[in-house]
Amino acid sequence: MNKVEDIIQKLDLKAHPEGGYFTETYRSTGKINKEHLNPGFNGKRNYSTCIYFLLTSDNFSAFHRIKQDEIWHFYDGSPIKLHTISNTGAHEEHPIGNDLAKEEFPQHIVEGGYWFAAEVTEPASYSLVGCTVSPGFSFEDFELAEKNSLISKFPQHKELIKQFTHN
Repeated sequence: MNKVEDIIQKLDLKAHPEGGYFTETYRSTGKINKEHLNPGFNGKRNYSTCIYFLLTSDNFSAFHRIKQDEIWHFYDGSPIKLHTISNTGAHEEHPIGNDLAKEEFPQHIVEGGYWFAAEVTEPASYSLVGCTVSPGFSFEDFELAEKNSLISKFPQHKELIKQFTHN
């Protein structure tokens, strides 16, 4: 069994709609009432959630967004290049990894509402990361980008959006 298959099996990872594999590792028991959340949330949310997320170089994490901030934590494998598009259309690339001399950082925070996508930087490799979301993640807050809609909003990033969308 190769290393990716071993990680998938040992961490009980499942396919994620954005690409890659994941499993939830933590969901707080405490919840935040709707009246204490920013507008746009329906119902309560857990204080925080956390997942393992595995991405391989033959796949990518497609552009998506959530309402909450999401912290990415690097664990193993190749560094990841995380692409973000802000609400004003600014694109940034964030290298997530362990080689500080190469300007990689082991954590990065994606601001809630930003579109983001990720790719493994080395061929024939994988990246194992963790993602922490607060207030806690709910698929109700998850929006997978539709290619043409996102291009119409940010035409200056057409090629990037085409590269990191499935539909």
